[in-house]
Order: sequence, then C-alpha cells, then structure tokens
Amino acid sequence: MDRIRAVIAAFVTVATSAALLGAAPLGAPAVDPVSGAAAVRTAAEGTGTPRAPWPGGTVRTVGKLIGTYPDGQLLACSGAVVDAPNGSVVVTAAHCVHNPGEPRWKQAWFVPAYDRHGTANAARVGWRVTSVHLESAWKRGRLPQALPYDYAFLKVEKKGGRTLQETVGANRLDFEPVDPAERTVALGYPATKPYDGETLAHCAGTPALLTERDTQQPNVGGLLLESCDLTQGSSGGPWLRDYDAASQSGTVVAVMSVGDDRGRVLGRPFPAEARRLLQAAGGRPRG
Repeated sequence: MDRIRAVIAAFVTVATSAALLGAAPLGAPAVDPVSGAAAVRTAAEGTGTPRAPWPGGTVRTVGKLIGTYPDGQLLACSGAVVDAPNGSVVVTAAHCVHNPGEPRWKQAWFVPAYDRHGTANAARVGWRVTSVHLESAWKRGRLPQALPYDYAFLKVEKKGGRTLQETVGANRLDFEPVDPAERTVALGYPATKPYDGETLAHCAGTPALLTERDTQQPNVGGLLLESCDLTQGSSGGPWLRDYDAASQSGTVVAVMSVGDDRGRVLGRPFPAEARRLLQAAGGRPRG
C-alpha cells in the first residue's frame, strides 16, 4: 500500500493543532474552541456537508496532486486549474510544496478529474509540474506565523502540444477582500479515514471570515467552515463560488489550509500580492 507522506498537519487533532487553529485547550469553559472567545457564528449559520462525495463524480478543472520524495514516499494533495495566459497553472496550498525542515518532493504530477486512477499511474495520466511559485515569507517562515502565506501556484507541462487549460478549462481566481456571506464549496481528495483519496469529496456552506476579535493572528483573514470532515489529502483543494456545471468551473476564493478532528477547516484566501506569483507562474497578464 502506498504510504502517504504527512504534510504539516493539514488536518490534525485538536491537541496538536492549538497553535495552528487558535484553539482553546481541551476542557476550557464557555469559549469557542476555534477562536478562544465567543463563537464566530452558530452551527446553523456555518454548517458544511460532511462525508459527501461530489454528486457529479468529478470536476475536470479540479484534481489530485501526486508527488514522490527521494526516499520513495508519496505526497497526496489537491488543486485546481486557474485561468492564466500560458494556460498551465494549478493553485494549491504552499504546504503541499514545501515545509521548513522537510525535503521537497522530487517530482509531481497534477491529475485533473482524478477518479480511481491509482497513484502509480500519475506519470502516465497526469500533467508534470515544471515549476513552483510560493511566497518567500512561507519558505523563510515558521509555523504557525507563516500560515497567511499557505498558497502556491504550479506551472505544468503541455501534453500533445495542448495546455492544461485548453484541455479541461479553468477556474477564475479572486483576490482579497473576500465577501464571507456567500455559499462556498470546498473540494478535494481526502485520503485518510473515512476516505481513501480515490474520489472527489466536498463540503458546502457559508464560511466565517476570521478577524482579530475571533482568533489568533496566524488565522486572521482566513475563511472558517464548520461541520466539514475532509481529511489529509484535501489540502490545497479549491474553495469555489459561482460554480457552473456546464464548464465545471467557478471562482476560487481560497485553498484548503488547515483543520482539526472536530470538523472545522480553514481556507486561505489570496492577498493582492499573490498576483505576482500568479503572473510568475502564468506569464504576463493579458491585455
């Protein structure tokens, strides 16, 4: 069985994620465990749909990121194609690319519309990653302070003379500020129990935008979705709005960053300075 390499606790227990999620210690009375203060919103306002396969089976602009390490272990994350001049850009989480003190993967492939392809077939059916673009503040930083920079852009190869975007389409990408009062769908390929990483899963709901009054500094600006049990492997998956079934695309407003074992996940939006990384991965802006 393939061993899935754990990458910085994209999903970890409350006991080990207190610093990452701003969680109060277990047993702390009368406070919200994510914020350490009054609840950001009620469960009814911020609910997701746990353990839900995507009803359409796959989304052709969303896929699985599979990487191999020098020691033979595997990386499994998620990602989405985003519109770029070169037609060859995938967005994911920075921790799917690099973690301080960890070796970087040797090679990686993005498999759009992954559905039980098997990790061993990634090189055959996937699009090889040729370059990665992430913030220097992430590469130089330490956790949890670097969490606001948990996003990355990947450039992938052409196949048969066609770009990834020409082949499957692409999602739009939106930058901060993000309006929290819109229904959002989080998509990804969770790979730990109760999931197996072989099919697309999702959560949907209206997230909360975390402020300094709600949470510790590393999480400020993040989108919080409750009642969502997506596990490791869904890291880097897109948080989509305005999904169109015909084009199988929407607007990416964040990527899956961290979460815990109590069904709370945090999506990391894109600050204005992330445009620079997108341009580096995707070529010069159109027009």
